[in-house]
Amino acid sequence: MTDGPVNLNRVRKQRARAERQARADQNAARFGRTKAQKILEEAEADKARRTLDQHRREEK
Repeated sequence: MTDGPVNLNRVRKQRARAERQARADQNAARFGRTKAQKILEEAEADKARRTLDQHRREEK
């Protein structure tokens, strides 16, 4: 078992800190892009959309 008593407030605060850090990492991955990266991704998505539309069959 453990060596001594456990401070439950400290454990609770450490867990909350870890959760906040994990959420911050997710947000950094999702929103932490440069303007050039955002423009490039938007252009790639637009090109893919146009390519897909060109291959679409028209119904009679």
